[in-house]
Amino acid sequence: MSNFFKSLPFKLLVAIGIGLLIGLNASEGVIDVVMSIRHISSQIVMFCVPLITIGAVAPSIARMGKNASKLLGFSLVLAYASAAAAAVFAITAAFSIIPLFTIADEVEALRSLPSMTFELNIPPIMATMSALVLALMIGLSVVWTESKNFANLLEEFYNMVMMIVRKVIIPILPIFIGATFAVLAYDGRFTHRLPVFLPVILLIIALHFTWIGILYIIAAAYTKKKPIDVIRHYGPAWFTAAGTMSSAATLPVALRCASNSKILDKNMVNFGIPLFSYIHMPGSVISILTLSSAVSLVLYGQLPELGTMLLFASLVCVFAVAAPGVPGGVLMASMGLITAILGFGEDGTALMLAIFALQDSFGTACNISSDGPQIMVLSKYAGKHGIGDTSGSIF
Repeated sequence: MSNFFKSLPFKLLVAIGIGLLIGLNASEGVIDVVMSIRHISSQIVMFCVPLITIGAVAPSIARMGKNASKLLGFSLVLAYASAAAAAVFAITAAFSIIPLFTIADEVEALRSLPSMTFELNIPPIMATMSALVLALMIGLSVVWTESKNFANLLEEFYNMVMMIVRKVIIPILPIFIGATFAVLAYDGRFTHRLPVFLPVILLIIALHFTWIGILYIIAAAYTKKKPIDVIRHYGPAWFTAAGTMSSAATLPVALRCASNSKILDKNMVNFGIPLFSYIHMPGSVISILTLSSAVSLVLYGQLPELGTMLLFASLVCVFAVAAPGVPGGVLMASMGLITAILGFGEDGTALMLAIFALQDSFGTACNISSDGPQIMVLSKYAGKHGIGDTSGSIF
């Protein structure tokens, strides 16, 4: 029990509780300080994300040798297949359940946040997607040229980056998440907006957990292994994703959680977790398709045509593979589709943004948690094709 009180999940729960308590009772001056703390901690975490991506992915690809290209292609297919299946699942549920709800189309305005008195910008050395592509290119080029010297250099960089994760990122995360929840409580998103769309949000959360369960069942059937050894380690990653609303910011914790599982190939963890955090977002797909059905019914009196919805879903899945791992990334990338294909006007897009913001933390948590079964499948695939575990454990 004493180990639990020292664990990251307990620290995150305490941080969330303290953050909500502060946000509900804070004065403008106090929330100004909290916003500055959140901003600085966020800047540090996001600065390290490209380094972690390069430090984890590039060495992993180099270790795979000639199998790297095959594994990358399989991962992309796996990510899109999961998103597409999640889309069909979400459309089926939305068309069946949402017509039974009574949903309000207006919500109380949020409380204005003060301007930050102290702001320290620490921009990342590159965008997250640029870091991923660079890591893939470096890793593949090392394989193609058989450069042993650069492969050794990547291993050294890998060790340096993972030490940054242990010594810097993990200690900062509870502060970042606590401050985030304080701001959410202060501006009223928990007290004013959440109850209005509660039926839709609860449906979305239920669909998220159901889809994670389906993926684990599929992974267990394919690998012939019990998924509980993966699930039981993913609590900290779920809470971190819910608190940061960013797949990219959750990357260090997700790596740590997956590395603790005994049934996952460590090299596949180092390769797959950073990759899937950018290209595997079934939670966001489920949220967007369910919300678009609800908004269409509320504002326009009917659900979208099934053919239109399927076309919209197929393109959203493409953006889900390519969208950056930042808050609302898939929705923002899909805004053009929402207006062009679904025909939503300003009211529709505004309502989509409002509801999506309320549940974005759960969608991100679903994205991160659903990477566990994908790594199970990837580990099995690597074993069948002779791509062994050569990396050891990160943490």
